[in-house]
Amino acid sequence: MAAIGAPTRQILPGGGHRVPGKGGGGRCREFHKSLKLFNDRAWSCSCSLRRKPSPAARGPGHQAWRQAMSFYGTMTTAVTGIRAQSSALGNISDNIANSQTTGFKRTETSFEDIVTASTSRNHLPGAVMAKPSYTNTVQGSIDASATKTHMAINGSGYFIVSSPVATVDGKPVYDEVDYYTRRGDFSLDKYGYLTNQSGYSLQGLMVDPDTGNPVGDTPGLIQISRDFLKARPTDVISYEANLPSYPKTAVADPDIANSELLTPGDLGTADLSVVPANQETAFLDRSLSGGAVTAYDTLGQPISVQLRWAKVDNEAGGGDQWQLFYKSDDSATGAATKWTNVGQDYNFTDGQMDPPVNSVTVTGMAVNGVSLGDVTIDHGAASITQWDEGNGTVSVNNLDQTGYPSGSLVGIAVGDNGRITGTYSNGKTVDLAEVSLANFGNANALNKVDGTAFEATQESGEAFLTKGAEVVGSSLEASNVDLADEFAKLITTQQAYTAGSRIITAVDQLTQETLNMKR
Repeated sequence: MAAIGAPTRQILPGGGHRVPGKGGGGRCREFHKSLKLFNDRAWSCSCSLRRKPSPAARGPGHQAWRQAMSFYGTMTTAVTGIRAQSSALGNISDNIANSQTTGFKRTETSFEDIVTASTSRNHLPGAVMAKPSYTNTVQGSIDASATKTHMAINGSGYFIVSSPVATVDGKPVYDEVDYYTRRGDFSLDKYGYLTNQSGYSLQGLMVDPDTGNPVGDTPGLIQISRDFLKARPTDVISYEANLPSYPKTAVADPDIANSELLTPGDLGTADLSVVPANQETAFLDRSLSGGAVTAYDTLGQPISVQLRWAKVDNEAGGGDQWQLFYKSDDSATGAATKWTNVGQDYNFTDGQMDPPVNSVTVTGMAVNGVSLGDVTIDHGAASITQWDEGNGTVSVNNLDQTGYPSGSLVGIAVGDNGRITGTYSNGKTVDLAEVSLANFGNANALNKVDGTAFEATQESGEAFLTKGAEVVGSSLEASNVDLADEFAKLITTQQAYTAGSRIITAVDQLTQETLNMKR
């Protein structure tokens, strides 16, 4: 009888072959064993290699039986191995190509074996599958950059960015989907957005330039205005100084008691609330310069505020009293007021203010006809002292104010606190925005998209804002690819690929030998 092909065989409960036929003798082509008559209608193979097939090997799964008796299982295993090594080679190639890409995260390869059947007495050739292993949470080195708008993240987190999808009326329209990146090569584009070299624009919180506090708590696109910074009038003068225990005024004489003091009689006035212009010389001879500061009105007009201190009393037991004046009208003449008292007694005991005076508010301060409004002179916590330094003059430790004129934007920078600051032509540096960072429960499950960016997936979880990482200004995070490591993996992968191809060659040769056996 002619040999009967495998597609017509059936598995018997005992594991033998059942081959329909018309009677007579025959042989099993695959196992070269005699076929026996079965119910006068079929032939059964009683080969010694038969076994009870597993459930997976019955019916359509009979291919597993054939693999046990052929080279095809070996061939399949070798092919899957080559495919897996090819995937690994692709990942290595991608890593090497992006070794200089800012913020790039390498992709490693893990291998998973697939078992067809394996027991203590029998093992069928299986297969192997290559899976990507992402390193999104592995940080690259942080390198300094000369560009002040560049930034890097030290720690776990991602910049929140948006991608433009269209342009309407000459302005970009952004996708509502948030993306995430570690690529921090941002620069200011013509629309005022901070955009990196991949075209993604940075999100964060805008900052109120007057208060320095973030506006809101939901990140949005950061857009820097190139408008002039409007002038801010002076409302606070910060002033810290040390007063001498014995002021060396022009008329002070240690041999003349109280010659260092200023009294109303010296000015010919009822009190010391003001100094007339015609008594300025007497006032200057009995007071000490306390420094000067440039203040600004609502229009940004500068005006010099000059300060002077006068000791007005020596009390028994070492207690002293001083008063502070500012020059209110430089052009005043005659009985017109030239210097004005701030209206506060400064009393000292053992070098410290007693009671402490932390601040004084001057209502309706005006200098040379320029109104400054209500101005607070802030001394801080006990920062006006009276210690004997031997020189008899006032030592000013700090004299500053909050006002400034208008100015144009000349540059922006990113600080290590994540604040984006603007520098203006008036010399002021103002906080403009704050960078927001996001993180995920499983950042390695993020989906990679073009431009070294990621998007959230169900496996990564939803993004949440984080303060657990530090923004480093004027820096960039390099790719986390190690070229030496990639070349080592390249050699290993190449060797595994070559070995797999040799298995296929060997199986092909053995198959040809088997086919030649009938000749």
